[in-house]
Amino acid sequence: MRNLNQDTITQAVIARFAGTPDARLKELMTSLVQHLHAFAREVKLTEAEWLAGIQFLTATGQKCDDKRQEFILLSDTLGLSMLTVAMNNDKPAGCTEATVFGPFHVEGAPHYEHGADVANGAVGEACMVRGRVLGPKGEPVPGAVIEVWQADAEGKYDVQREGLDHAQARGVLTAGAGGEYHFRSILAEAYPIPDDGPVGDMLRATRRHPWRPAHLHFMITAPGYESLITHVFRDKDTYLDSDAVFGVRQSLIADWVRQPDGSYLVEYDFVLAPAK
Repeated sequence: MRNLNQDTITQAVIARFAGTPDARLKELMTSLVQHLHAFAREVKLTEAEWLAGIQFLTATGQKCDDKRQEFILLSDTLGLSMLTVAMNNDKPAGCTEATVFGPFHVEGAPHYEHGADVANGAVGEACMVRGRVLGPKGEPVPGAVIEVWQADAEGKYDVQREGLDHAQARGVLTAGAGGEYHFRSILAEAYPIPDDGPVGDMLRATRRHPWRPAHLHFMITAPGYESLITHVFRDKDTYLDSDAVFGVRQSLIADWVRQPDGSYLVEYDFVLAPAK
């Protein structure tokens, strides 16, 4: 087709995808084109603005490496990550809600016995974490694999520490016969997401803050149950109602209780949904 104009180009582009053999890919590409073109028309996008957008996305990709995923940060701060999580993790009543994965999970974290110190030298006040992994009827889930990771008191994950040659505040445990787990770590503290890249530029330009409320990350897997990716948030945190990545759910908030020896204790039971 020749002599396309702003009124006819959208359908012409969509027609080019007519022969796509994968039906789902065809649906995704067709809808993407429709919404992109509709966005450009709605805001009367200028060529200079689109070039700036391309430069922003290019810089976002250039900021990514094996320890930093700027596109995940972008998705998180635009609420797209949490929207996708919400749409794809509709849990039965009583099951623990899912939330964003985040960009700092690492494969191959060390395994620990119950009661071990997963902080492994990370900076922060001492904290005990304990609870159970259960099924929807209250049945224990023995052998559930529990991955946990968190930032230290300075707001850094171990992978953000230059020269650190071992995991800190990160580990894997296996639930006991009654579904129980317990480990020592450090007090969860609020921290800003990395804002020295394009995502930080976007937050500053729109007068948004980069802070996340204090939390622990968990990923729990067990045969016969859906995998769970979630956080446990610290109650009374300043940023619970303005999380930079929109990940807070009321059901995921717990109290970190100060103990007589000055350490902290947080208790949380996870309820897994049956596998579909």
